[in-house]
Amino acid sequence: LQGAVDILRKKGQASAAKKAGREAKDGLIAQAVVNGGQVGALVEVNCETDFVARNESFKAFCNELAAKVAANPAVDLEADRVAAVARIGENIQVRRHQRLEVQGSGLVAAYIHTGGKVGVLVEVGAGKPETVNSEDFKQLVRDITLQIAAASPVAISRDTFPAAVLDKEREIAAQSDAVKGKPPQAVAKIIEGKVSKFLETACLLEQGFVKNPDLKVEAHVASVAKGLGDTIQVRRFLRFQVGEAI
Repeated sequence: LQGAVDILRKKGQASAAKKAGREAKDGLIAQAVVNGGQVGALVEVNCETDFVARNESFKAFCNELAAKVAANPAVDLEADRVAAVARIGENIQVRRHQRLEVQGSGLVAAYIHTGGKVGVLVEVGAGKPETVNSEDFKQLVRDITLQIAAASPVAISRDTFPAAVLDKEREIAAQSDAVKGKPPQAVAKIIEGKVSKFLETACLLEQGFVKNPDLKVEAHVASVAKGLGDTIQVRRFLRFQVGEAI
């Protein structure tokens, strides 16, 4: 029996090596949330065609990988990938995977959007352990995953914003028509105004809440926290989109 297993493994490796040069641009994002919302994982698995991406057995394979990452952050998925190439007949790549585990009191939640092309994982913390069991808190965490999927924030707040992205925005603003022929003092103000406007759309807490755009996410979180008599903090999030630059 072991000999037969070895032969199959070798065939799978040969098949994977043969297909490795073919482009795998399609695929799915899959998620797993375990331990009562204390641990979550997100994976991006790429394949060559939309036909495979829509296949139920491929979806099940992606979900299985997400569950393995959730169970063990150091898991090696290469054997699973090689076996999938042999079984499916396309180049399969596990492009990335990440795992979040709640620190202190809080919940992890996930959301998969647009036919598996976008996936979100978020950790939201609470000051009191009992808050985590509240339906209002659970609903808030679910709503935040929808917010991230729909509005694509870059960071939670200005404090955590990546400097490289801000520098790029300043560079774009500095080359815009709005600053042409203006004195240096005015140019600096125009650039900072444009950057500030960009941050309003790119920071999660400053975005209009997906269920009520007139209300900022930060205000909605504060309102739920007040109702629960606690402090609530969006701690971390992941947003994976199939094929995006990473």
